[in-house]
Amino acid sequence: MTTVAVIPARYGATRFPGKPLARQTGKFLVQHVYERAASCRSIDRVVVATDDERITSAVKSFDGQVVMTRPDHASGTDRVSEVADMLGLRDDDLVLNVQGDEPEISSQSLERLVGRMRELTSEIAIGTIAAPFDDAGPGEGPGSPLDPNCVKVVTNSAGGALYFSRSAIPFPRDSGGLVDRPSRWLLHMGVYAFKRPVLRQITGGRMPASPLEKAESLEQLRWLQNGLAIEVVVVEHRSAGIDTPADYAAFVERSRRRV
Repeated sequence: MTTVAVIPARYGATRFPGKPLARQTGKFLVQHVYERAASCRSIDRVVVATDDERITSAVKSFDGQVVMTRPDHASGTDRVSEVADMLGLRDDDLVLNVQGDEPEISSQSLERLVGRMRELTSEIAIGTIAAPFDDAGPGEGPGSPLDPNCVKVVTNSAGGALYFSRSAIPFPRDSGGLVDRPSRWLLHMGVYAFKRPVLRQITGGRMPASPLEKAESLEQLRWLQNGLAIEVVVVEHRSAGIDTPADYAAFVERSRRRV
């Protein structure tokens, strides 16, 4: 089994245009993600997938692998599937979709996800990762379980996803909607692992957008609503995705403190 990590990277993000090329740390944002994925021993190959020549040039500048894809993809998952086709991946290969705005994703978390997917039976062909919110973090506002930019997930006793939401799930009824202990909630992080056949099944218009997906603007709800199981690997390291310039500024500050 070959494991390939594909990093979809678009230039024209609505809330943060040019995000993959942000470089206040001395490295492109997409470079941080690439290096994290490349440091995972279980990943055989890392490829950036883009439709923008500026991103292609940036990736080549740090000797990364990059492929140009069609510009009309409806989602990053469709872009990842095109790359899997281009690379001629087989049905027993594993494809990771590592979001290009996850510069602090842990290589250990990726190792855990790959290892779990290799253990699973054929009935479960999609995996992802999540981590508890930090009890030292905010109980409300940005970065908290109440932040709609932070996607939450709830799982069953076997570790399968029950639902993903931008709302706080489960809802803290007894505290009147207030979050008293953030670690009771699981933050979903932007990484998916797909067995090759299911990636074909859910992309290329073969599985239309579902009502739940449209309501929350979360692609993974389409897969759940169509009866596909999603394994959730709970890890210790919680990484913050970069959605806005403010998120990026906070990442830059954390990077400077680590130097």
